Amino acid sequence: MNNTEKFEKLEGELNLSFNDKNLLIQAFCHRSYLNEHPDFDLGQNERLEFLGDAVLELVVTEHLFHNYPEKPEGDLTNWRAALVNTKMIASVAKRLGLGKYLLLSNGEKRERGKAKQYMLADTFEALIGAIYLDGGYRDAQKFIKDNLLIELPKIISLELFKDPKSELQEIAQEKVGITPTYEIIEESGPDHDKKFKMGVFLEEKKIGEGEGGSKKEAEEAAAKEALKKKFK
Repeated sequence: MNNTEKFEKLEGELNLSFNDKNLLIQAFCHRSYLNEHPDFDLGQNERLEFLGDAVLELVVTEHLFHNYPEKPEGDLTNWRAALVNTKMIASVAKRLGLGKYLLLSNGEKRERGKAKQYMLADTFEALIGAIYLDGGYRDAQKFIKDNLLIELPKIISLELFKDPKSELQEIAQEKVGITPTYEIIEESGPDHDKKFKMGVFLEEKKIGEGEGGSKKEAEEAAAKEALKKKFK
C-alpha cells in the first residue's frame, strides 16, 4: 500500500476529506523520515504543528468562552490547560490510531514512553494545521470538537484540571504552616524512557510518594497521594 492509499484509509477512519492529500501526508512526516528518504518530495510536519497549535488554542478558548459565561478567567485557563497539554492530546491521538500512520525513521519507530507521546501530540497538532489550511477554520473547529472537546466533561467532573502540587502547598501552609518539599527516591530506565519515584515531605516526614515519566509527573503523583492520605 503506497502513502496515498494508506492516507485515504485514514481519511475514512477520521471522517475527513482532503482536497490536497499532500497536506495530510505531510502532517504525519517526522523530520527523521526525511533523513532516510531523501527523495520524499514533501517537507516534515513541524511548521504544520506550529500552525495547528495556535488553531487548537483558539478553538478551545472560544468554546470555553461561549459555553461557560458564568466561569471566571482562572477556571477557563485551568480547563484549557488540561485539554491542550501533551498527555491529553497524545491520548486522543492514540485513541484515533494516529500512531499507525506516522512516517518515521527506523530508529524513531522503536521509541517508546515520553518520546512517543510527544510525537503523537505533535502529529495531532500538525493534523489540525493541515485541516485548517485545506478546509478552513470551521473544518478544524469541527475536528477539535468531535475528538478533543468531548474530553471536557470528564476533566470537569473528575477535577483533572487541578494542580495537586499547588493544592497541597496551600493546604499544608494553612493547616501546619510548612511548605512541602520533594526529593528523588529512585530513578531508573534508559535516558529516552526514564522513570522517577519522588517523595513529598513536611520537614523530615514523608507524607506521600509517586511515580512518573518525569520529575514533574512523579511530584504530582506524590502530591495527590499526600492530599488523599494526609489532608482528605
